[in-house]
Amino acid sequence: MVDLETTIAAVTVYPDRARVTRSGTTTLAAGEHHLRVSPLPLELLRDSIRVAGRGEVTVLGVDIVTERQPEAGDEEIAALTARRDEVDTALAELADADKAADARVEFLQRLVHKSAGALAKASDERVQAFGDSLEAQYATVHAGRRDRARLRQDKIREKNALERRLADLGRKNRPDIRSAIITVDAAQPAAVELELSYVVPGAKWSSSYDLRIDDKGLNLRWFGLVSQQTGEDWPECRLELSTARPAVALDVPELDPWYLSTTPPEPKRSVRRRASMDHGGENPFAVAASAPAGAPPLPPAAPVREAVSTVEHGATAATYTPRRPVAIASDGSEHRTLLTAVDLEADLDHVTAPLRSPEAILRATARNTSEHTLPRGRASLFNHSEYVGATLLDIWAPGEERELALGVDDRIRVERELQRRNASKSTLGSTHRTEWEYTITVANHGARPTTVTVLDRLPVARDTAVTVKETVLKPPPAERDELGILTWKQDLAPQAATTITLGYRVEAPKGVTIFGLPD
Repeated sequence: MVDLETTIAAVTVYPDRARVTRSGTTTLAAGEHHLRVSPLPLELLRDSIRVAGRGEVTVLGVDIVTERQPEAGDEEIAALTARRDEVDTALAELADADKAADARVEFLQRLVHKSAGALAKASDERVQAFGDSLEAQYATVHAGRRDRARLRQDKIREKNALERRLADLGRKNRPDIRSAIITVDAAQPAAVELELSYVVPGAKWSSSYDLRIDDKGLNLRWFGLVSQQTGEDWPECRLELSTARPAVALDVPELDPWYLSTTPPEPKRSVRRRASMDHGGENPFAVAASAPAGAPPLPPAAPVREAVSTVEHGATAATYTPRRPVAIASDGSEHRTLLTAVDLEADLDHVTAPLRSPEAILRATARNTSEHTLPRGRASLFNHSEYVGATLLDIWAPGEERELALGVDDRIRVERELQRRNASKSTLGSTHRTEWEYTITVANHGARPTTVTVLDRLPVARDTAVTVKETVLKPPPAERDELGILTWKQDLAPQAATTITLGYRVEAPKGVTIFGLPD
């Protein structure tokens, strides 16, 4: 049996696992040999083992075996633990000495304060002697502090080393380790380089994005977040992120249909509110302040360049390779690497549903003009350099158009007011009738023209006994559907406003109770 020393040369990370490739070289005499690669992760998938390499040998087979590892002696662990306790005691003594020094300094300060009056009447020789004594005592206290500080650092370093050694012994006390036994046959003496690859769970990568809107359009930066807890640390090596699958967000406002019924509604189940975007109470879309009057304009600096990953597209997946080798520890911490940056053309407008919220959402309608299929991930939103919140970006294929909510724009002011509500107890034919009329005012206080999409709705009757009639829709909506959802598209110049009037009447036979009406 020959132990083959190997190092991790490459790692391909999938969304829920990773393929690790180890490489090692050795010189073999003629004949059959068993090469042992150990230790390997305990959770590796046995069927994923593959052997490749270069050299004049024939691979006869590879076996995965589980070996029991000798445990560390109890005497060594006891000695290390006892020494760590001694170091803890020494650190406690140093802390007590520091407290005593603090008390001595406080005593000297009180002594100076109480002796000030007497020293003012004393001779110069006595004052000089008192000062020399005080200076010597202060020097002794501070010198002791410096000595203890140096000693404390030494003790802390020793304690850290002891704890690392105890942790190593604890890991080595695991009863089993996983090894690969590679059987090869060499027809003649040969130098051989072998590569052993295997798949392990406990590794993953996910996507995160930065979406930045500015005067040039929409810029998207795609990051890969890699983490692993496979039981072995990955050194700096060739890292690939593959989209293959081997095995609280802000939305553009939408309205649900509004139904009226003579049947009482079922109790609603409690649901969690969607996380709304936090824009800090300030206008995140305010125009940046201009340079002071009379100041010469600064020449624009060239933007820094970013090293994006290289990509190789396959039939159903893509593999991204960062430009810089990355070391990833097996502690579950995330490591972020830039995969690509894409400039997208986007059409900007605003959407508001004042029935739900008197806020206007800045919306970008963009098309993925890149070659990349962007996986699902969380996206941080920026307006120029200002962070305005976050959203969840769903899978975005090349050529696909997508609506993106980019935050609340406080420059678009929206108000929905009830203007009239009339109710009659009865009319001819014993019919009960109630009328409502609302006005929606939308104002653009920004410096640029925009199109505002306004959403509202009319009630929809589920019973033939209930009749809904619109009394006024001014201006007429651009779109309406059979579920009562109304859509207006209003073009607003800077500092301009528009008003929409919405009215409807609900009729039902006298004595019929209608559920779902507004208060």
